[in-house]
Parts: sequence; C-alpha cells; structure tokens
Amino acid sequence: MMNTKEILEMGEQYLMRNVGRIPLAPVRGKGVQLWDADGNEYLDFVSGIAVNSLGHCHPAVVDAITRQANKLIHCSNLYYIEPQVLLAKMLAKHSGMSKAFFCNSGAEANEAAIKLARKHAKLKYSQEKIEIITAQQSFHGRTLATITATGQTRYQKGFEPLPGGFKYVPFNDLEAMEQAVGAATCAVMLEPIQGEGGVNEASRYYLEGVKMLCREHSALLIFDEVQTGIGRTGHFLAYQHYGVEPDILTLAKALGGGFPIGAMLANDDVAATFQPGDHASTFGGNPLACAAALAALEEMLTGGVIENAAAVGSYMQDRLRGLAGKYDYVTEVRGLGLLLGVELAIDGGGIVSGCQEKGLLINCVNGNVLRFIPPLTITRQDVDQAMGILETVMDTIKK
Repeated sequence: MMNTKEILEMGEQYLMRNVGRIPLAPVRGKGVQLWDADGNEYLDFVSGIAVNSLGHCHPAVVDAITRQANKLIHCSNLYYIEPQVLLAKMLAKHSGMSKAFFCNSGAEANEAAIKLARKHAKLKYSQEKIEIITAQQSFHGRTLATITATGQTRYQKGFEPLPGGFKYVPFNDLEAMEQAVGAATCAVMLEPIQGEGGVNEASRYYLEGVKMLCREHSALLIFDEVQTGIGRTGHFLAYQHYGVEPDILTLAKALGGGFPIGAMLANDDVAATFQPGDHASTFGGNPLACAAALAALEEMLTGGVIENAAAVGSYMQDRLRGLAGKYDYVTEVRGLGLLLGVELAIDGGGIVSGCQEKGLLINCVNGNVLRFIPPLTITRQDVDQAMGILETVMDTIKK
C-alpha cells in the first residue's frame, strides 16, 4: 500500500486541480472513524460532505451492495428495474411527492428539476414563462445550469456566458421575493437551510410566504434538499419542520448511504410533464445504487437514526453555544439537527487545520463558518470528544 506522501505526490502529478484538496489520504472508515494511509485515526465530522449519514461502511449498506453486485450491477432504464421501483415507492411514501426520477448526483437532480419546471410552465401557461428565482448564497451544483442557479458569483466566474432565465434575491427576505416574482416566473428554487452558503436557516414565515407567491403567480416551488434531506435536520426532510410542501424536491448525498445516487421527486400533476425522451440518465437509478439506497433508507426510518440526529444534534448545538460564550470571535451558532454552523469574525481555516492535526475533521464554508455535518449515528460521547478537540484548538486562536 502507498503512504500519504506517495499518494499526495501522485495526485499532484495526475489529478486536475479543480478541488482545493486537503493533504489527507483516507484509506479506511468505520462508523464515525476514518484512518489515513499512515494509520492516523480521525473523528469524521464532515462525513463525505453529508453523504455518509450512517457512518462509513455501514453493514446494512455494505451487505446490500454485495448481494446486488452478485446479481445485477447495471441495467438500462429502457426496462423496469425492481430495486428502482421499490425505492421510488419508498420515497413517495415518506416525501409527500408522487413520482421519482433517478440520477447520480445533486447537480443532476437539480438540472432535472430546472428542465421539468420550464417544460411544465411552457405546456401549461406560456412559452415566455421561463424564469427561475433562487437565493443569494445558495448552492445548487456545478453543471452550467446549476452554477447559474447558484446565487454565488465565485462559482460562476470564468464559465460565462451563463444560461439565461435566472434571477437572485436575498435569502429569507420575503419583500425582495415579492418584488422579484412575476408573470415570467416558472419556479422558485430554495434550500430550506443553505449548507454551502453558511448554514443559513429559512424562517417558517418566509417559506409560507414564498409558497403563497408561487400559487399567486402560477409558479412551482422547488426545494433543494440535497444536503438537508434524509434525516440530516432531525426530520426525514427539512421542509417537514415548516409544513410547507414543495411541488418538486431534489435529493442526493445521504440517499445512497455513501453510494452515488440522486433523485428528483414531483407531485403527479408536475411529474406528468415529462414524457419519453424528455430527460434520462444512463446510470441513474441503476440496480446497485438503488439497492444501497433502499438499505440506507430502511436503516434511517426504522433504526432510530433520524431521532438520534434530532437528540444528539440538540446536545451538540448546546455544547457549541457553550463554547461560543468563551470566545469573542464567535458571532453565532445556528442550524438544525446535525447540520450546524459556527460563524466566526475571523477566517476559519486555522481552526480546521488545527482540529485535523488533533484528529478531528471539520469543514469551513464561506471562509468563516465552521460547518459540522457528522454521521447521524454519532453519540454524545463522540460529540464530547469532538468538542474537547475543538476547544483545545480554539483556545490557541487570537482574534
């Protein structure tokens, strides 16, 4: 086996520098633990960016993948695939939606949502009804359409000309949304909690108001729950905290328990817009991915995982608030369940690297928001260990 130095050197030689990679080479994981190529152990509170919500290599997911790989790995979507139809049924039952389209990532799910919303408006209302409104500081993916939907210019720079038909408004600002929505609006696309944007929570008042505006202007409401969905916030879906149901919903990340899969869900009326040939994905909803997702969802729904995310998330937020009171460079603690953010008045990079040196992996978004997205299976003891490391590092930081 290669050591960390050898892996990093080969990566520098052969990998494109499209990601700002951290000098760490993980080779094995179990639960919340991760080991690198040199045998160092870490508490993983990044969990593959909210993907490994059951922890690394959960036995139920590993067993499902192994069994399915021995039967059928890939089969064209020209045919009906048993694990795919079972997964669609399970998601429909627990999401409030009616039909599913499967793909491989959150960006693909959002791309499908954009296409569905545009075609629905053209068929039902007008050829000019094509505008999609999103929020500033949002993140919806890295395809050309989804970086255009993303309300952050830093992701768009250098990729112009961008597709037309998108408009951005401040998040959680209902008055701004009222001014933006009009006859040309076909959809409003929002994250109930902005993950990459800094763990920014929507208010119930805001989401209820946005839904009313969508109804008034015959526009669809799309919730991007790629990061917030599948138990992350202490409910199966984040929108369930608010009681505001969308017309279209997108999922990925945690859906496959670590295996790549995305989904775009819609109610019956909207889903009927797509007809054969309108949209597809060669690998989307393949037997292996769907088997992994079925196992992950079964564990989430019956194993007490979502309830644990709510309880341990509340405990962790209390611990973070306790820490925040010690340091004048902490400005806010926010989030739901186990999607938590600590906003700083300083750059957070030093804290992230300091924690890694001491065996804790965390993440920083927007340069100054520490984001905590651990497996939903963590215990209070895991939180205590992580908070101990974090406090040790934060003690060394001067504003």
